[in-house]
Amino acid sequence: MKKRVYVGVGASALIAIVALATMVSGAFARSGATPLPASSCSAIQNGSGKILVASDLPLEGAQRTQSKQMTRVIPYIFKQHGWKAGSYTLAYQSCDDATAQAGKWDSGKCSANANAYAQNSSVGAVIGTFNSGCSEIIVPVLNRAPNGPLGMVSPANTYVGLTHSGPGTAAGEPGKYYPTGKRNYARVVAADDYQGAADAILTKSLGIKKVFILNDKEAYGLGVATNYKNAIAKLGVKIVGFTAWDGKATSYEALAVKIKASGATGVFLGGLICENGGKLIKDVHAGAPGVQIMLPDGFTPASATVQQAGAAVEGATISVAGLPNSALKGAGKTFVTNFTKKDGRAPDPYAVYAAQAAEVIVAAIAKSDGTRAGITKQILNVKLTNSILGNVSFNANGDVTANPVTIYKVKGGKAGTLKIIIPPNSLVKAA
Repeated sequence: MKKRVYVGVGASALIAIVALATMVSGAFARSGATPLPASSCSAIQNGSGKILVASDLPLEGAQRTQSKQMTRVIPYIFKQHGWKAGSYTLAYQSCDDATAQAGKWDSGKCSANANAYAQNSSVGAVIGTFNSGCSEIIVPVLNRAPNGPLGMVSPANTYVGLTHSGPGTAAGEPGKYYPTGKRNYARVVAADDYQGAADAILTKSLGIKKVFILNDKEAYGLGVATNYKNAIAKLGVKIVGFTAWDGKATSYEALAVKIKASGATGVFLGGLICENGGKLIKDVHAGAPGVQIMLPDGFTPASATVQQAGAAVEGATISVAGLPNSALKGAGKTFVTNFTKKDGRAPDPYAVYAAQAAEVIVAAIAKSDGTRAGITKQILNVKLTNSILGNVSFNANGDVTANPVTIYKVKGGKAGTLKIIIPPNSLVKAA
């Protein structure tokens, strides 16, 4: 028989030893989600929640007013659900993919954020991004995430190649964004083949016979400009120029002279307001007076474009993929009313789409088994009725099945709704 040896230990000392041992072993875990890095992300909201949802948006630069409201609308939706999705509890963090120096999204930040999401096992889904170029970086990283793919729903990406191929896409798209062969990305907003087709219909309706097309050389800008070019050609409008502008140029006077000499009565600026868009509009307006300026949703919020371009943008049109607040009914109308009271101002169109993305995430998590792969599978299977945007579902590519485009017109320094266009599939395919 072995001799037993007892060593007396005080109660407080025993507690300390046990605590130290569990901390070392990793068993001493947080009761809720593990926060993402403070270098890019805000403080965690409802930190006791188990499944962390991150938003990835540019919180610097011309679009910050727009994107910051999006970061307020997402937790607003989660709170409406009691921070629960079925039997699962939610937490939220807002992450910035922009830098003050760039004044817009930054590829390095997008890459760092993507890896942070993938490696933090608490992250169950991502809402974002705002800029398509950033999603090109993030989506494939999340596609390879441990226990994934990790799903992402965008309220604002419109570049076609993220989800399907077409005339305006690059070689290898969209397959190169999904290295595992499984889809993990969806968007609640129409792609640029719809926006390009809608702007082509607008151009034709304005009686424009000759159009000059510019782009900012980025994935979104070149993409939407190409979609517009293809659609406008099918409608028989003559294209008298297709060229890029340098976002760092100090003057676009020579470009304006070229537009005037071409005989164009309309000009389409495919790109972003943060690519020196205000200066471009001013120089085009001054150097080619009377030309109709047509802008895609990269020039939202309209207030930022008006601030930078001043009177030069008066009379310009701005297309935005989606419905205006005035066209929302049922749950959408109720959301706009209630959120306006909460936030002190009406939601920007993309804040509405961020709210819809949050509703998609809640529905997907509620029907899932709580794993990353399970949540991602349910995102693509979501079928919502009477949601904020009405009936919401996705096709196998991750594209939303309802694709209206709203045309706004700047008048008196403000953008008002001009018309809603739902382009025919034949023109969308040509774009």
